[in-house]
Amino acid sequence: MIFATLEHILTHLSFSIVSIVMAIHLMILLVHEIIGLRHSSEKGMLAAFFSLTGLLVIRWISSRHFPLSNLYESLIFLSWSFSIIHMVSKLWNHTNDLSTITAPSAIFTQGFATSGLSSKMHQSAILVPALQSQWLMMHVSMMLLSYAALLCGSLLSVAFLVITFRKNIDIFFRSKNFLILIKSFFFGKIEYLNEKRRAFNNTSFLSFQNYYKYQLIQRLDYWSYRVISLGFTFLTIGILSGAVWANEAWGSYWNWDPKETWAFITWTIFAIYSHTRTNQSLHGTNSALVASIGFLIIWICYFGINLLGIGLHSYGSFT
Repeated sequence: MIFATLEHILTHLSFSIVSIVMAIHLMILLVHEIIGLRHSSEKGMLAAFFSLTGLLVIRWISSRHFPLSNLYESLIFLSWSFSIIHMVSKLWNHTNDLSTITAPSAIFTQGFATSGLSSKMHQSAILVPALQSQWLMMHVSMMLLSYAALLCGSLLSVAFLVITFRKNIDIFFRSKNFLILIKSFFFGKIEYLNEKRRAFNNTSFLSFQNYYKYQLIQRLDYWSYRVISLGFTFLTIGILSGAVWANEAWGSYWNWDPKETWAFITWTIFAIYSHTRTNQSLHGTNSALVASIGFLIIWICYFGINLLGIGLHSYGSFT
């Protein structure tokens, strides 16, 4: 009874804290001068991390097994993974590029786990025989950490594509031929307006704006590569440990189960991404496109298979 009460309190406490943190981040994005809110958001994310950690520990003690036996527990662990990525990233990077992704990801994941799943799925059950192994903690935790890191890195790549696309549109509308066409159509004074265009393009505001966009694009590309590389390492470890566990539980290292198949597809996509990063001509947009495809593949692997409830991993489904 005590453990259930503590779990209930920590669940709602962590959800409330992360909600406040996300609201603060939105305010910071709108008003960059609010420095005090930035420090408050970091303290709030730290409090949410400890609340989620306490929730997992209490659930571990009460159920007497690592809390990764069903979809609800895996979603809570995924939310905890987003929060720990947020904490680690702040040690490396003092900008808000990654934190604007990790905080909303944590609240949406935990919000769906708390409100989107039935109350029966919140209850901890006795582990099925296939899960009664020391490989549970190693395999599932590595897979969920890899999902969290790959999702964050992929979202950074999506942001990279959006900003690059908008920048290319701006360049197109500022191109010489387009401006001449518009000016000749409306005014017919091409030489005069060309002088105005040169003066306008040389203003310090536009130079600063272009330089800021360039810096932002470079940061997004840099951190998406770093986070995806970390997630790809976790994914590789998770698949290898899962193969060893499968051999112990089912007598075969690989069974082409739907979850295993999509995990292999996910690993292949991000292996292709890693290859594009080694080729100088494929940097930037090409690698970001591959990572964006990987974002969809991850959700199919993690969540889509659970919707079907088929295969050897059906114990993590909705049914």
